[in-house]
Amino acid sequence: MSTPIELRSDTYTKPTPGMRQAIANAEVGDDMVGEDPTVNRLEARMAALLGKEAAVFACSGTQSNQMGLWTHCQPGDEMLIESTGHIANFEAGAPAVLSGISVRRLPGDHGRLDLQHLEGEIRGGNPHFAPTRLVCLENSTNLGGGRTYPLEQLERVCNWSRSNGLKTHLDGARLWNACTARQMEPEQIARHFDTVSVCFSKGLGCPMGSILAGSAVDILRARRARKIFGGALRQAGIPAAACLYALDHHVTRLSEDHVHAKLFAQLIATIPGVTVDVAAIETNLVFFQIDPEIATGAQISARLRERGLFINSAGGPQQLRACTHLDVTASQIEEAANILTDVMRASAAAC
Repeated sequence: MSTPIELRSDTYTKPTPGMRQAIANAEVGDDMVGEDPTVNRLEARMAALLGKEAAVFACSGTQSNQMGLWTHCQPGDEMLIESTGHIANFEAGAPAVLSGISVRRLPGDHGRLDLQHLEGEIRGGNPHFAPTRLVCLENSTNLGGGRTYPLEQLERVCNWSRSNGLKTHLDGARLWNACTARQMEPEQIARHFDTVSVCFSKGLGCPMGSILAGSAVDILRARRARKIFGGALRQAGIPAAACLYALDHHVTRLSEDHVHAKLFAQLIATIPGVTVDVAAIETNLVFFQIDPEIATGAQISARLRERGLFINSAGGPQQLRACTHLDVTASQIEEAANILTDVMRASAAAC
């Protein structure tokens, strides 16, 4: 069998030789008392990159998101988020468990919220309801199909939130993908939010690491949240060195992943029994549907795995998600499409 092709997620990437060398050479200290020089460099660089006063290193995107939520809300408060948002669906109920926050999911457009989804949804002043304190957006979206926000939409939503006394948090796990797709700098997006979380273990290919950035006051409070959540870090310069390496070497190449995602969508669009919206592919995520008369998404996923192609079902019984990343080449994308063609043909014949 040929080399397995990993399209389940960009979290499956392995550190490159250069990244491993950076990790091996990392200066380290005790980050909990602010004495890890590599972490300090990363936090300062990310604060500047995002146009914020301060930043704090975290273990994961879930942790940095939850630090942001805890910073803005009190137990019993409510946050608004699009119904497919990662914080609402894939963070193990952490807003309720860690911060006592109610999560109200609003239907949006491919994971994105706009004023027509938000107006009339603020609660407050009535003791029957949890008071609304926070609006969370995700850019790029995950279950929303890898879609990104136009800058004017971000401005509109954040200005509306601010004018209504609400805080704003951005789940920017794949912020660099959004910036690449929209040809924008991170600061252009981040400036509209009170706090921004970015993740290094996805498109940038690091083994771990995330950053939460915001005002000096908010980040001081977020550091307390990190401690409370058990995230005190010691010689964290080891993973932070990987993050610094990725900023230098893995950002500009993200456009390759987007090209590969579009190529994969174009190739599988011709397969009988597969439905994909090629025009909707903006970043490195490709969602596609399987004809229910042929098989379920889970069944096709299992059959692909037998052929060495790893693609998970996601977001519904007939839907699969492919995610391109730095460990996948154009030739592997073509091979993946050929494998899917063979599996769909065999599945249809067996019906």
